[in-house]
Amino acid sequence: MEYLIIIISAIFVNNILLAQFLGCCPFLGVSNKLSTAVGMSGAVCFVITLSTLVTYLLQYYVLVPLHIEFMQTVAFILVIAALVQMVEIVLKKVSPSLYQALGIFLPLITTNCAVLGVALIVVTKEFTFGGEPHMLNLAESVVYAFATSVGFGVAMILFAGLREQLALSKVPKAFQGIPIALITASILALAFMGFSGLV
Repeated sequence: MEYLIIIISAIFVNNILLAQFLGCCPFLGVSNKLSTAVGMSGAVCFVITLSTLVTYLLQYYVLVPLHIEFMQTVAFILVIAALVQMVEIVLKKVSPSLYQALGIFLPLITTNCAVLGVALIVVTKEFTFGGEPHMLNLAESVVYAFATSVGFGVAMILFAGLREQLALSKVPKAFQGIPIALITASILALAFMGFSGLV
């Protein structure tokens, strides 16, 4: 039951983009086309899940035993940068068209605050289950990271679909481009607020 609560909460209630406002750079930058939004969502999903797994192990099996928790942010950023470099190399070999479509935004996953944010949330935040404070274990952390990245993907894909539809609509000149994108994002965030009492 805890896993289901974690999944629903991470995807809908506490969506990383629409409720916590982490990772807005690719949200606005790569959401012009549905295909690039799907590719970016997949890459971010992989990086968030894997980096959370690695940083959790690093935190509790290296940093805490050596009493160097103050190195947490630097260590996590290095792990994330290495993983993004690995994703970039794999994408260049497997799907050159997606690699070209993502362009500059692929290396920007390294500086995507959603990736670092999830890794830090997992090791620092106490979650509440049944009124009791609870730190996530490794399995719950990986489930939370995957669900959060799925929530990121859901928001990205919905937003990209809306932006593609807006490109076909007659938008007043003053609202074309980023203004209508921000208005659409705010309406999408309001829609996700409807899930706030779910868990």
